[in-house]
Amino acid sequence: MENRRSFVKKMATGVISVPLIKPSSFFEDKKLNVALVGLGRYANYMAEGIAVSKYCKVNGIVTGTPSKIPVWRKKYNIPEKNVYNYETFDQIADNKDIDVVYVILPNGMHKEYVIRAARAGKHVIVEKPMAISAAECEEMIEGCHKAGVQLAVGYRLHFEPYNQHMMKLGQEKVYGEVRYIEAGLGYNSTNIDPSDWHLNPELSGGGCLQNLGVYCVQGARYVTGLEPVAITARFGEKLYPDVFKEVEESIHWSMEFANGTIASCVASSSFQIDRLFASAENNFFELSPAISYGPFQGRTRSDEFDFPQTNQQQVQMDEMAKYLLNKKTLPDHICGLEGLKDLRVIDAVYEAARSGKRVAV
Repeated sequence: MENRRSFVKKMATGVISVPLIKPSSFFEDKKLNVALVGLGRYANYMAEGIAVSKYCKVNGIVTGTPSKIPVWRKKYNIPEKNVYNYETFDQIADNKDIDVVYVILPNGMHKEYVIRAARAGKHVIVEKPMAISAAECEEMIEGCHKAGVQLAVGYRLHFEPYNQHMMKLGQEKVYGEVRYIEAGLGYNSTNIDPSDWHLNPELSGGGCLQNLGVYCVQGARYVTGLEPVAITARFGEKLYPDVFKEVEESIHWSMEFANGTIASCVASSSFQIDRLFASAENNFFELSPAISYGPFQGRTRSDEFDFPQTNQQQVQMDEMAKYLLNKKTLPDHICGLEGLKDLRVIDAVYEAARSGKRVAV
């Protein structure tokens, strides 16, 4: 335990660094063979993006639903030998036709399957939130480090032009120091199936904060380029208590940064919002929609943003593949360390909301 904590601490303080490397050449005749673990709704989005990507191929699946196997095999031309269930998953270690495992399971299952994939000698991508606690993230990072494989988190917005522009405006202080941020993401999910895993805290780790609020945490962090130092938070009133019996329906929180910047955030499963707003010394800049699958719109006081709308899953996978195919180290902003930083904030938000106290991060 102490060795793991020491390693993660060194990563977070920069003693162990992950350089941002721009590959100079690509393996044009080779594709990254990806096995998707979990074939739920988002796996379909990801597979469709990979299908039109230049450097990736869906070449394996892991599922506990046998009826999905023939559909996926036919659609993506997946060999029978590359099909696994959760009991046979570890046998993927013997399959040289799989380069990377993409874990798209309920949050509470991320740690187990990331570590199992690492032990099988496969690079790993895991959907966000990376896990249900910062402690789990630390175990995942150490597990991949020990196995000598790379760990990435599915931060699609880090490759999306509108969000990249927000990062540039904030981090480069184009309009001066950012003083205030608003970040919100919410959908009306009140008709959700009662058996949906998002309503089960053991599988989800929580409600809308885990599912949606992680994007708000990300937005505030990548606009400022800073880490929050303290959190205040409160749970919203449950308007649909029969639906959200065990998880929060909405939550509001503030993130304080050492330079005095404040980020006011909200996530909800009962109302609509999709916005990232930043007010700097000399202008404001915002996206709305900002976080969903687009099309995005952005503006400042004086002009509107005009960038191409992209296939976010395709771009994410191609950019990650450039590093892995060229045997280069993944940059900090998409590796496990980034996921750990988000979960440290989420842990603090929950603690602040439950205690009613200001919590240091």
